[in-house]
Amino acid sequence: MDIFMEMRQEIERLAEKDYKTFSASLVPGVEHMLGVRLPQLRQLAKQIAGSEWQQYLAATPYYFEELMLQGMVIGSIRVTPEERLRYMADFVPRINSWSVCDSFCSGLKFTSKHQKLVWEFLQPYLQSGQEYQIRFAIIMMMDYYLTEDYIDTVLQLLDGVQHDGYYVKMAVAWALATALAKQPEPTWQYFQQHHLNADTWKKTIQKCVESRRIPEEQKAALRQMRAMR
Repeated sequence: MDIFMEMRQEIERLAEKDYKTFSASLVPGVEHMLGVRLPQLRQLAKQIAGSEWQQYLAATPYYFEELMLQGMVIGSIRVTPEERLRYMADFVPRINSWSVCDSFCSGLKFTSKHQKLVWEFLQPYLQSGQEYQIRFAIIMMMDYYLTEDYIDTVLQLLDGVQHDGYYVKMAVAWALATALAKQPEPTWQYFQQHHLNADTWKKTIQKCVESRRIPEEQKAALRQMRAMR
C-alpha cells in the first residue's frame, strides 16, 4: 500500500462525526470533510515528511483533510528554501477555504529565517484577483511580517487591497487588529488616515475590540471612531 492510501485509511480512522459537524459549520461550502482534529493532522504531516513525502504531495486529494495535510507536509519537509517555495507555488492555487489557507500559513515557519526571499514570493498573490490567494499573502504577512522592519510596508499593502471577497476583508481586519497589538504606534497612526472601505473598517474595529491584547482605552477610542463613521 502506498503512503497516500495508508494515510487515507488513517484519517478515516481518526474521523469524528461530532467534530465534522462543528468544523463544517465554520467552513461552509467545503465538501468531503471527515472531521479530523488539527493536532492529529500535524502529527501525520510529520510522519509523512520523514518518509515518502514526494509521493504524497503528487497524489490528488479527495477529502478536505487530505488537502489540508498536503499543505502541512510542505511546511514540515526538510528541503532548501527555494525548493519549498516551488511546492508552495503548486499548492497555493489549490487553496479552497480559509481553514486550509490559515493552517498552511502557520506551518511555513521557515519564513522567519528567510523573510526577504518569501516576501518577494508573496507579492504577486496580492494582485492575483483570487480570493484565497490574496488571503494567503495577507495571512503570511500577519504571521511573519508584523515587525519593525516590515510594518510600514505591510500597512501600506493592506490599505491597498482591493477585493470584495468576505475572506479577504476578514483577513485584512484580522491582520490589522494583530498589527495594532504587536506594533501599536505605527498601526494607530495608520488608523487615523486609512483608505479602507467601510465594510473592512467595520470588521477591523470589531476584531480589535474582540482582541485581548489591545488596551481598553484604545478599544474605547475605536468604538468612538466607529460611531462617527
